[in-house]
Amino acid sequence: MVREALSSVVSRETSAPQTTPTTQTAAAAPAATASRPSNGDWPRPKERRIITVANQKGGVGKTTTSVNLAAALSMHGQRVLVIDLDPQGNASTALSVEHRGDVPDVYQVLVGDRPLSEIVKEVPEMPGLYCAPATIDLAGAEIELVSLVAREARLRRAIAAFDAIELDYILIDCPPSLGLLTVNALVATRELLIPIQCEYYALEGLGQLLRNVDLVRAHLNPDLILSTIVLTMYDGRTRLASQVADEVRSHFGDTVLNTVIPRSVRVSEAPSYGQSVMTYDPGSSGAMAYMDAAREIAYRAAAIQA
Repeated sequence: MVREALSSVVSRETSAPQTTPTTQTAAAAPAATASRPSNGDWPRPKERRIITVANQKGGVGKTTTSVNLAAALSMHGQRVLVIDLDPQGNASTALSVEHRGDVPDVYQVLVGDRPLSEIVKEVPEMPGLYCAPATIDLAGAEIELVSLVAREARLRRAIAAFDAIELDYILIDCPPSLGLLTVNALVATRELLIPIQCEYYALEGLGQLLRNVDLVRAHLNPDLILSTIVLTMYDGRTRLASQVADEVRSHFGDTVLNTVIPRSVRVSEAPSYGQSVMTYDPGSSGAMAYMDAAREIAYRAAAIQA
């Protein structure tokens, strides 16, 4: 059943996996790993990497993945900005950045042409990590963007004009929908990262997401690539989780990170304390998994940017 579900939504995307940019990326990863610096910092990318974290299904770990990858990267010498594009503002909460009331937010950037530099805040006690917060006002942006000029490219324009901080990574946390907010994120990025929950229902929305990616690539952003898939909420006690993981790997090959993110109570608890799990409980299984995943992403940079 898992094989049939996945085949029906992604077979056209992976008919020739050996020729995809992501496969080339993973193939080059071991060589990059061999040249790691000795001071504990990971190599900085040659140019700023913009990674959109998207999946139209809710509850698959988009925000958790965005926040913890960003924290892990910043802990190893990278300068990282998280753009919270979800009106719920969960990424802002997890990074302990104020996003209530009249706080300047992403809504004002997209709809009001406010410079991105005016809303970006440094995350407390996390040097090198920054957040562009979202407030509930962003919920109305889907409607208000419809009538604006270049509505799909407003985030890209704002990012291009941002020069207040020299950044290595920008991670864009998308809402669980395929509306104009997510389209803005796909147009603004080169890399797409998809978290996939290791459960059957998590596969059902994947086909529509990939079709939208095809449309964006064809009409708005020809440089867009599916660079990374992260398997999340893995429960090794269940046969289904193993089946989903195996089938996703068989279809997407080396696009899928070697690291699997397990189900973890600590990962779920951390946002209530305004922290990522990387600082809340760095020795937990979830924190160590996200650290390994961030390391994989960092050492893939050379091949992606080649």
